[in-house]
Amino acid sequence: MSHSSRLVFVAVALCLVLAVAGCATKPAASPQSEGQTSIEGTIASIDTAPWAYDGNAVIQVDTSDRGRVAVQLPARWNLCKAAPVNVEALAVGMRVHVVGNAAAESQMVVCQEEAHRLVPAD
Repeated sequence: MSHSSRLVFVAVALCLVLAVAGCATKPAASPQSEGQTSIEGTIASIDTAPWAYDGNAVIQVDTSDRGRVAVQLPARWNLCKAAPVNVEALAVGMRVHVVGNAAAESQMVVCQEEAHRLVPAD
């Protein structure tokens, strides 16, 4: 292989590596779609039925500043860093404090960090 052929081969290989790395890179998240956040509000509904098929339970929380927020609780707490939420101790109408990651517009997930929680408000 001549010197110029090697340079072309190296250039093509480098371009392929950069193209693959660009595809594998996570796009920048909008502030509304990700990041740790906290809310306080009143429980509007509790739906644990999705846990029957490994889905996320959903606690709807009405807040004064963000409207209704769907707080998701994973079925597999053993995969979470957060302590499990005691859903049995929750009730519709109860005031709660929630720390979790914003998942999408008006949605949160309690799981990824040890500080995440859904507890009765003080």
